[in-house]
Amino acid sequence: MKKVVLFVAASIALAGCSPVISNRGYLENQDAEAGIAAGVDTKTTIEQKLGDPSVQAAFGTDAWYYISQQERQVAFFDPTITSRHILAIYFDKEGKVSDMKHFGLEDGNVVAFESRTTPTRGREMTFLQQLFNATPGMPGAQDQQERNPGGGGGPGR
Repeated sequence: MKKVVLFVAASIALAGCSPVISNRGYLENQDAEAGIAAGVDTKTTIEQKLGDPSVQAAFGTDAWYYISQQERQVAFFDPTITSRHILAIYFDKEGKVSDMKHFGLEDGNVVAFESRTTPTRGREMTFLQQLFNATPGMPGAQDQQERNPGGGGGPGR
């Protein structure tokens, strides 16, 4: 009996850790992609075959990008991208397809975002300090207001 309960508890714990696979973005359509002809298809025919693009180029060449990716998430951990497929369709000045390229996860570059913050004048207060400073009649509330930049003290005060 004890072994059965232990087995059921272990099964439930393992089921909670099974990965969740999510497909996001454009769903690939190999037949429609194979039917695209350079110099023949236009933006209208591409939209009829593949639908609206995920992203359109804002600068430089006129291009549409169809992006799909698959993510895997286990329990409460951050999801990891297991695969990515990008179909890039380039158009010439007349709006006809000039080129078509496929990109994958291995073609991407990691972009490092700046995480520093701009320092501000004054000081950060804890929740309790904010609570006591906001309470009327507490000593020190007036002094804090005068020391804090932007807290009044201008003409007419």
